[in-house]
Amino acid sequence: MKAKQYLVIRGHTSQYPKPISFAKGATLVVGKKYEGPEGWDNWLFCDTPGQEGGWVPAQIIEIIDGNVAHALEDYTARELDVKEGDLLLGMSILNGWVWCENSTTSKSGWVPLANLSEAFR
Repeated sequence: MKAKQYLVIRGHTSQYPKPISFAKGATLVVGKKYEGPEGWDNWLFCDTPGQEGGWVPAQIIEIIDGNVAHALEDYTARELDVKEGDLLLGMSILNGWVWCENSTTSKSGWVPLANLSEAFR
């Protein structure tokens, strides 16, 4: 995806202060699939040794045995806290979320797509 500029139309604050993060090849234990009214499909709650569990996109893991999986790429579930009116640069969209960078603070993380509007120049 080519980077796009987004305007935050509804603020977002992470509920996960210690997001799951792992490197390609990491072993994960896969739990429940996310089910909610938001339409965020293909999210699985995973655990990995030494940290709290978190939501992981199904597309970036390979289940190898029952509920054990390997990561196909590096990943962090870090969410970006944003407020209405912030301008963000979106790098990729995945399962209803956008990986964004706030050009003012240089912080990056996931933001729900529903909280954003594409900014036109």
